[in-house]
Amino acid sequence: MSDVGMPAILVLDAMCLNHFARIDRLDVLRDLLIGDECRTTYVVLDELRTGASIHPDLQAALELDWVRPVRLESLPELDCFAKWVDRIGAGTRDLGEASVFAVAELCGGTAITDDQSATRVARKFGLAVHGTIWLLCRACRAGKLTVAAAGNLVDMLRSTGMRLPCTGPEFETWTRQRALL
Repeated sequence: MSDVGMPAILVLDAMCLNHFARIDRLDVLRDLLIGDECRTTYVVLDELRTGASIHPDLQAALELDWVRPVRLESLPELDCFAKWVDRIGAGTRDLGEASVFAVAELCGGTAITDDQSATRVARKFGLAVHGTIWLLCRACRAGKLTVAAAGNLVDMLRSTGMRLPCTGPEFETWTRQRALL
């Protein structure tokens, strides 16, 4: 985990981008991540593109100029991706997470996903992985976001069906109990 204020390489999964796009707050996500190098994968972009037929708001996530898409092409990259597909047990449903984990491993970055089962696998193999709540806490610690604003974002994200471990009003207590704030 990078310290507050220290730039990090963050590799974003579809879930974070999807739900911030659906609440029309990709600008807020960008502001929270200023100073970090943000990446995603073409697999994730394909997932978002597919979802845009149901949720047109996702188109905005495909046009971000502050998230660099990474293609897994070389044999070592494809080998790493295949390793994560095998570890996660990925069918077509978990390929985004496997691609994010491969890129994070290859670049020494932190994977950002809210898929709990994939997160458990990543941690088992020593990969740095966190979710949206961690990003919000990190922004609060850096003074980029108030705790109340983070709670509001949690409720907005949950309103789109995003599975988060707490509600907005529970955010401060839940995160302090886990030493995230």
